[in-house]
Amino acid sequence: MTNPAKPAARPLRPHFSSGPCAKRPGWSPAALNLDSLGRSHRSKLGKERLKLAIDRTRSILRIPADYRIGIMPGSDTGAIEAAFWSMLGARPVDVFAFESFGEDWVTDITKQLKVDAATHKAGYGKLPDLSRARKDADIVFTWNGTTSGVKVPDADWIAADREGLTFCDATSAVFAMPIDWSKIDVLTYSWQKVLGGEGAHGMLILSPRAIERLKTYTPPWPMPKLFRMAKAGAVTEGIFEGETINTPSMLAVEDYLDALNWVESVGGVEALYRRSDANLAVMADWVARTDWVEFLAADASTRSNTSVTFSIVDPRVVKLDEKGQQAFVKAFTSLLEKEKAAYDIGGYKAAPPGLRVWCGATVEASDLQALTPWLDWAFATAVNDLS
Repeated sequence: MTNPAKPAARPLRPHFSSGPCAKRPGWSPAALNLDSLGRSHRSKLGKERLKLAIDRTRSILRIPADYRIGIMPGSDTGAIEAAFWSMLGARPVDVFAFESFGEDWVTDITKQLKVDAATHKAGYGKLPDLSRARKDADIVFTWNGTTSGVKVPDADWIAADREGLTFCDATSAVFAMPIDWSKIDVLTYSWQKVLGGEGAHGMLILSPRAIERLKTYTPPWPMPKLFRMAKAGAVTEGIFEGETINTPSMLAVEDYLDALNWVESVGGVEALYRRSDANLAVMADWVARTDWVEFLAADASTRSNTSVTFSIVDPRVVKLDEKGQQAFVKAFTSLLEKEKAAYDIGGYKAAPPGLRVWCGATVEASDLQALTPWLDWAFATAVNDLS
């Protein structure tokens, strides 16, 4: 069978990875302030740049003035695990998991820390029953499932008069979806997601209630140095003033500051929400006119506008076993990478075989529009090869 003709135009930037994500439009190393490179992060200049990253984060995300913000090692994982190890165990815990990273947090809480926890799970593409959150328990959840393409629709399910703390992994949600800070006590994210920054650093945002937990609760387990935020009932305030626990990459810090400058230049965080929503709309229009693909997240109200996941529903692929479907997706994505039309859009390794296209704000809608004909071409070509 003859393979279809290739589309005439390629995306200008074929970077659709869900992490590290596309750099901001127009990014260049020349845009970075390099004065802090080669200087100690504990020098006056180094601390000023780190504190500026914290202050700009607060301003752009409109984080309440009495919340603390710290830069942590180990990306989002390091930030959320520092919070778990430092604060969980004081109350029972409700853990909500609907994708692989949520499952990792279940493992941390139930098998490593072994605290009193109830787990509430859902398969890829769905949300667990959020109404099961207890007011007197701590709550752990991901705002957006990076590997499943499913998000919580809002924070209305969290009690305003809750007694426990809420722990939110928001790494692929913050800067793309509105966050109700009144319902959040601990929030973490990494620079390499929605802002397209460099990896290895995580942001930790704590409410006054979380700070009180740090002051009054001493966990029963050993505490690694990278997780220590309090000692003898006192919070290590320097963490929230730019005195990082270990040595940060000042190049990554400058890249994050550049990304924050871009956010302000395009109209602030609300502009990023609109950009992500517009990008999702491009993909929704394509799904509506395409018979071989569907969203993995069937419910539009809980569908991510950043990590957008797709199921291949053509009978010729569906009839394959899981190994065959995985091989099909690999062939499909390899065709696109060879043509430099799309990089890194295979579904997450633990997710059902399918596609995942990053639609966060650093991706241009015009590139997604140019991508969709290439998706159709790659599918038709890969299906022909099945014959």
